Amino acid sequence: MIEEATQGVVAFFERDAWSMGRDLLDIGIVAILLYWVLSLLKGTRAMQMAIGLALILGVYFLAGRFELITVSTIFDSMITQIVLIIVVVFQHDIRRALARVGRRSFLRAQRTARETQVIEEVIKAANALAQKRIGALIVFEREASLDEFIELGTELDASVTKELLFSIFIPSFENPMHDGALIIRDGRVWQAGAFLPLAGTSRQDRNLGARHRAALGISKETDAVVVVVSEERGAVSLCFGGNIVRNVDANSLREGLYGLFYRPHSDAVVKKPLLRKPASRPSRDDTTKPLRSRSEKAEES
Repeated sequence: MIEEATQGVVAFFERDAWSMGRDLLDIGIVAILLYWVLSLLKGTRAMQMAIGLALILGVYFLAGRFELITVSTIFDSMITQIVLIIVVVFQHDIRRALARVGRRSFLRAQRTARETQVIEEVIKAANALAQKRIGALIVFEREASLDEFIELGTELDASVTKELLFSIFIPSFENPMHDGALIIRDGRVWQAGAFLPLAGTSRQDRNLGARHRAALGISKETDAVVVVVSEERGAVSLCFGGNIVRNVDANSLREGLYGLFYRPHSDAVVKKPLLRKPASRPSRDDTTKPLRSRSEKAEES
């Protein structure tokens, strides 16, 4: 097989320049399309389904290779319906991908001054809210659209500023937007007062307040990055990829956000590790007791 592959490569480069250029262009376009599809699936539940389908196709190929008649017959009947299966399984992701093609550029740009300003404003707002012990939930939408996973709140379409974020989360009966999540899309405040899915029923998730569970829930379902401010403890947490890092200061939060949003070669990424989880120590805020205090329940409300 190696010899056949070597002969094929040699024969490919023995042709005229026009034929080689045309085939290289064809291969390049297919590679770009595959990369684009994978980048759209990254951070979504569809990625796991895609991996499962790839494994099924791999088994089908091996069954034909080793002449497993029964397995090949079963998979032959499935392969004929593979297009219908893909449309049914990935219908939501296909719709989101087509919508995203219209509102985002094909090639992602590097760090810009606007993106940096958005992150800095969020950091300032989170620190100010933490000092005043005002709870907050700030979500950065990334590649995966959040439309399917959230209950929409009030649409704002406003610039991201410390003053706006601070005012949105001030608790008041006249301010219904404070009791929910603020979502940043394309560098602007898209929604305020939105509600997110809570995390699962694991013991660690149950021991967290409602804000932290909501942050974990959306970070598990999508590639969103969430900044949480605890109303009771006045501490800031960062959630991404189904993980939570608690009690981060301003420098650690900046370090984490730049590390998550920008490529490694960007000058915005610090050269230290992304974030280090603080050493666990018993305290009344860990909510490890089976019964919680009234103030801890207030944080969930």
